[in-house]
Amino acid sequence: MKRVIALSLALMCLVVVAFGQANQATKKLVIGVTMPTADHGWTGGANWWAKKAIDDWQKKDPNVKFLFRTEADVTKQAADIEDLMVQGVNGLVVFPIDSSITPVVEKAYNKGIYVVVLDRGITKPAYDVYLSNDDEAYARQAMEWICKELNYKGNVVLIEGIPSVISDLRTKTAKDVAAKYPGIKILDSQPGMWNKEKALAVMENYLQKYSSIDAVYTADDDMLEGALQAYKESGRKDIKIMFGGAGSKTMVKRIMDGDPLVRADATYPPDVVATGISLAVIGLRGRTFEGFYQKKLPIRIILNSELITRDNAKSYYFPDSVF
Repeated sequence: MKRVIALSLALMCLVVVAFGQANQATKKLVIGVTMPTADHGWTGGANWWAKKAIDDWQKKDPNVKFLFRTEADVTKQAADIEDLMVQGVNGLVVFPIDSSITPVVEKAYNKGIYVVVLDRGITKPAYDVYLSNDDEAYARQAMEWICKELNYKGNVVLIEGIPSVISDLRTKTAKDVAAKYPGIKILDSQPGMWNKEKALAVMENYLQKYSSIDAVYTADDDMLEGALQAYKESGRKDIKIMFGGAGSKTMVKRIMDGDPLVRADATYPPDVVATGISLAVIGLRGRTFEGFYQKKLPIRIILNSELITRDNAKSYYFPDSVF
């Protein structure tokens, strides 16, 4: 009799678990997605991937609804997040304009909203999942390549992005690599805000300020376009290397064509946003990766960055891509 009762209880537990899983799989979800406007090539690509992921998920899962917001100003982005909370979102995918967005993201997280933070990051671990491309490897391999190409001797200028967790990491990593080689000197490092025109202005200033520059590292292909324009218009011929980052089709084509200034790049795919949206759905559905034994998704996921050179550039060239 005891055995029958035990088996009955076990069966009931299985039914309850199964019911709970089925209920979780069909629960109606509302997920807010907030990110920067498409103000340059990379964010244009990121916005395209966000919309694709939203469209794909709405076809696959009719019980999930997305509220998509883009802003050019971090104060407006914070207001959007407040509004999304009022609308009762279950999940929030945040691509910060900059890291000052942290307090309102933390507020959402503390309310029990499932939070996925992307790319530029926030200053506190107020998220369920943080997803980023590998900014440390991205900058490290770039600066190592630059130093090697210069035979470990030369003057280098840096153009930084918007002040944020990832821009600070890229700059610190580049400077740390350069510091290993006594013959490499970092002349200057100023923000170009991931913007072609602002990077052009920074590069014009560098060209006026420094009579000899051997290499330029912008850590971003949009800013590299501005730096290249300033250098071309200056008429100078001293710079040997100009390295951006993110693998835009424009720069990959330059590498393929044997451009003497742009000979390498690093991958930083904008589809990270699409993956972040998927992680929000998967996490809210209580699912995890196939073959992953932990019950929850990893709290931090870092995607690989690869060096692009003329030897492999063709495999990274997508002429029909947005970016």
